Amino acid sequence: MKKILPVFSYLFHPIFIPIFGTLLYLLYGENYFALQQQRLILFQMLLITVLIPISFFYLLKTLGKVDSVMVSNLSQRKIPLLIQLLLIFILLKKSITLALFPELFFFLLGGFISTFLTLILLFAKIKISIHMIGISALTVFAIGVSLLYQTNILFLISFLILMNGMVAASRLQMKAHTTVELVLGFIIGLLPQLALGWFWL
Repeated sequence: MKKILPVFSYLFHPIFIPIFGTLLYLLYGENYFALQQQRLILFQMLLITVLIPISFFYLLKTLGKVDSVMVSNLSQRKIPLLIQLLLIFILLKKSITLALFPELFFFLLGGFISTFLTLILLFAKIKISIHMIGISALTVFAIGVSLLYQTNILFLISFLILMNGMVAASRLQMKAHTTVELVLGFIIGLLPQLALGWFWL
């Protein structure tokens, strides 16, 4: 089991959460976008939330600013979080707008708020599990999509709830976080999504 648990930290790395959320929205939401439009949305999300951050990671690693893809060191987290905030802001302003994609807009806005809070707490020397922020936010979003469109995705929601536990166990097993840091991450991922759900549910 010890060899399996770390897999969940990589599978549900925060960098993949926006893509997972987008896929969930396109698969289970009642959108009327043509296949070409759906591909464009996915490409934009892949480019801005995965490929560009990976490029920045290798640049920062070359410069000696980060030493691991998990960025577990407290002092090394500031620049990646600032980059993440900037990229999400660009998405919200130029691509995933409120007028076109309200559900995705509020999902990403929740991620922006969670990231901002994480950065603020980082300056206070408080470390939070970004993995737990991501998986808890994705779980709430899945529940929201299910409620809004009356879609039966109970299996997926149950799976995501289970993954919250597996990701937490993975982070503990890897000695990346304390229990308190995991709980804080869960709450900071959860609350913005719940609060913003008021505007789109």
